[in-house]
This record gives sequence, structure tokens and C-alpha cells, in this order.
Amino acid sequence: MKKSSSVARHLSSVSGKVIALFFISATLLISPVSQAKEARAIFAGGCFWCMEPPFDGTEGVISTTSGYTDGHKQNPTYREVSAGVTGHTEAVEIIYDPEVVSYQTLLDIFWVNIDPFAVNRQFCDAGSQYRSGIYPLDNEQSRLAEISKAEHQQNFNQKIQTEIKPASTFYPAEDYHQDYYMKNPIRYTFYRSSCGRDHRLKEVWGDKFKKH
Repeated sequence: MKKSSSVARHLSSVSGKVIALFFISATLLISPVSQAKEARAIFAGGCFWCMEPPFDGTEGVISTTSGYTDGHKQNPTYREVSAGVTGHTEAVEIIYDPEVVSYQTLLDIFWVNIDPFAVNRQFCDAGSQYRSGIYPLDNEQSRLAEISKAEHQQNFNQKIQTEIKPASTFYPAEDYHQDYYMKNPIRYTFYRSSCGRDHRLKEVWGDKFKKH
């Protein structure tokens, strides 16, 4: 009986260790996802439909959301913003993993997807609601944005008009605007082409611009 009891205790101990190892292994598999860091960036570059694709195709970008920022009315609608009565500009909010992609890289992508010399317009869209801008969420983003703008300015004779202002409330746009280029590829392609966006970007940035 003593031998049988000893064997039972041994088996129980082994079973407990196996279960413990199973949970440790499961935790190791899950933890990288649960511990993934997230950061935000807000940029305005004219029509927000066209600003999602370049970032969506970037490793480390978790999501992009079209919306409105830097205005004076709470919860603005697309009709109000497009009428130019709320002070907002069309923008994109980017959620990203800073351990995979840096804010500096996002800035580099932003610049080559806008016309930095346009005032209160981008390509065929005119009005302050289409002004280009960088809206830092902290001091480090602000510092990097200012440095980036100054570096690009050195390469041009024209003055860069893109504004840099501390981030204010970002309001997501209506659902039908989100991922518009994927939901309505034909209409999106026609709009982008007829607006002359890619032609102008190639003219300003040359080979630095990559069509998405």
C-alpha cells in the first residue's frame, strides 16, 4: 500500500508539472500580442480617402481612420465640414506599433503624399477643410515634425505651407468614408485620377512618391 501511495503521489506531481508547463507555454504565446504597444498620429493631407492607403500598406500600422480635426464644432458631420463652416480639416488618425514603425517613418510617408505648397487646398479640392497639417500628440512628435518640415524646406525654393499644431479632438468620419478605397475601388480610382493627385505628387516629389 505504501508503494502504491508513493506512485500515486509521484504521478500527481508529474501531472501538476505538465499542467504548469502548459499554462506557461500558453502565456508565452499570448503575451507578445497582449503587450503590443500602440501609439497615435494625426495627419491631414486633403481627401482622407487618399491618405489611408499609404499608411495601411506600412508594416507596424495597426489601423487608419478617416475623420475631422482642428475645428471648433463638436461632432461635426461630413456635410458641415465639407461646407467649410466648422474649421475642421479632413484628416487620418493612425494607430501604430512604435516598436515596429517609428513616427519619423510615418512623417516620411506623409510628406510624399501631399502637396506641401498648397494653401487651403490639396489638388482639386479647395477650401480650408482640405488644408494639410501635422497634429502632434506630445512634445516628441512635435519636435520630430518641426525638424522634418525644416529639412524638407531646405530642398525647395517654395515655402512649405503645411501647418503643425498640437492635436485637438479627432472625430471619426461616417462609416461610409472608412476604407473607401477598398469598398468603392472604381469610384476611388476615378476620383484620384481626375483630381490629378498622382501627377502632382510625382511632379513635386519625383521618385520619392510611390503610388498606392
